Amino acid sequence: MRRQSSLARSYSSVAPVPAPASPPHNGGVNGKHLPPPMEVSAEAGNAGAAEWLDDDGRPRRKGTFWTASAHIITAVIGSGVLSLAWAIAQLGWVAGPTAMLLFAFVTYYTATLLAECYRTGDPDTGKRNYTYMDAVRSNLGGKKVVFCGVIQYANLVGVAIGYTIASSISMKAIRRAGCFHTHGHGDPCKSSSTPYMILFGVVQILFSQIPDFDEIWWLSIVAAVMSFTYSSIGLSLGIAQTVSNGGFKGTLTSIGFGAGVTSTQKIWHTLQAFGDIAFAYSFSNILIEIQDTIKAPPPSESKVMQKATRLSVATTTIFYMLCGCMGYAAFGDNAPDNLLTGFGFYEPFWLLDVANVAIVVHLVGAYQVFCQPIFAFVERRAAAAWPDSAFISRELRVGPFALSLFRLTWRSAFVCVTTVVAMLLPFFGDVAGLLGAVSFWPLTVYFPVEMYIKQRRVPRGSPRWISLQTLSFTCLLVSIAAAAGSIADVVDALKVYQPFSG
Repeated sequence: MRRQSSLARSYSSVAPVPAPASPPHNGGVNGKHLPPPMEVSAEAGNAGAAEWLDDDGRPRRKGTFWTASAHIITAVIGSGVLSLAWAIAQLGWVAGPTAMLLFAFVTYYTATLLAECYRTGDPDTGKRNYTYMDAVRSNLGGKKVVFCGVIQYANLVGVAIGYTIASSISMKAIRRAGCFHTHGHGDPCKSSSTPYMILFGVVQILFSQIPDFDEIWWLSIVAAVMSFTYSSIGLSLGIAQTVSNGGFKGTLTSIGFGAGVTSTQKIWHTLQAFGDIAFAYSFSNILIEIQDTIKAPPPSESKVMQKATRLSVATTTIFYMLCGCMGYAAFGDNAPDNLLTGFGFYEPFWLLDVANVAIVVHLVGAYQVFCQPIFAFVERRAAAAWPDSAFISRELRVGPFALSLFRLTWRSAFVCVTTVVAMLLPFFGDVAGLLGAVSFWPLTVYFPVEMYIKQRRVPRGSPRWISLQTLSFTCLLVSIAAAAGSIADVVDALKVYQPFSG
C-alpha cells in the first residue's frame, strides 16, 4: 500500500513533485515507462539515479528491524488490550490466559509463514509482492484474490471505525474523570461521545495527507511509546487495586449464571471473549505492507520481518497477560469491557487522564497504519484509470505531507464516513470482538497456510499438510463461534440504543 512518491521529503518548502524517471527494471518497452501493476503498495519512483532505486526500480526502502517492530507494536498493542480483562473474566483463570497464549502462538507462527510470501521464488532476489493481495495473487490466484481483497479491506474499514469509537470513549473518560473528582462518584457525569468522534475525525483528515508508510515511521514510534504508556498505567492500577483488595478476585472457571447473567448471555459472552482476544492480536492484514518498507537484503526481508514479529508478539503477549490478568484480579467478574474507561478506577484521576491521552495519541497513529493500505489502493486505481488527470496526479510536498486535490477529497470523505458510522455504533467491546472474529481465520490463518503450502510444495496428505489444514480448520471454527457471540451482543445493544445519543 503506497502512494505517488517518497523521495521529495528533502524539499524544505512547497514544491511540485518531479515527474517519475523510468526505472531500470520495470519492464519498459521501446523506451516507454509502463505503469506498475495494480497493487496497494506500489510506489512510483521519482529518482533519476540508480543508487536511489531498489531492485524493482522503486525508491529505495529504508525500513529496519526497529521500524518494522514499531509498526507491528503500533498495530498490535492497540485498544484491544483494554478489553482483555473483560475477556479473561468470561473465561476464568484457566481458560483465559491459556486462550491468550494460544492466540499468540498461532499469530506468530502464521505470521512467519506469511513473511516468506513477500518475494516469489528466491528470498533475496525474487519478485516482490507489495501487498497482501499481491502475495495471494502470486501464490493462489483466481477467486481467492477477490475474497482476500474483500475481507482485508472490510476489516481495515472496520478497524478505522473501531478506533474512532475507542478514541472518543477515552476522550469522554477524561472529562468524566474530572467530573467525578469534582462532584463525587455519585454524579452520573453524562456526556455525548459524538463531539469527540468529530474531533478525532478532524485530526485524521490532517494526518491522512501523509502519503505512505515510509513517511509515518515517526508516528508509529510515538504511537508505540503511547501504547506502552497506557498499558503500563493499566497494569499498575490493576496491581494497586489487587493489593487494596487483599488478594486476587475471579474464579477458575469464569462468570457463573445468575447475578444478571442468563445462560444464553453466558454463552455469547464466552464466544465474544475469543473475538476480543483475536482482535487484540490482529496485524496480519498489514504484515506484507509493513514488510515492503524494509530495506533490501542482506539479510532478506523475510528474516528481518520474522525477527520483528518475534520481538513484537513476545512483547505484546507479556503486556497482554499482565494487563488482562491484573485487571481480572482487581475486579473479578465485574471487570469492565474497557479497563481504563469503564471506571473500575476513579483515582488518581490525573493518572487516568494521562493514560487516556496516551490511548488517543496511540489511536491517531494506529488509524493511519491501518488506513494507509486503503488510501493507496484507491489512489493507484484512480491513477491507472485517469493517468493524465491533474486532479489526481498533481501534488505539492510540505514536509511529510503530499497535498493533492484528489487525495484531500477522497481521504477526507473516507474519514467522514467512518466517523459517521462510529457515531451510529458506539459499542467498543462488541465491535472489537466482531472485527477480530471475522478477520482472524481468513487473514491470520487461512491465506498464510495456503500460500505456504503452495510456495513450499507441501505434498497433499503429508503429515505437515495435515497439521496445517487441521490448524486452519480449528481456527475457522473459533472464528465462526466468536462472530456469533459478537453479533448476538451487537443485536442486543441495538435494541435499546438511540443513534447519535452516545
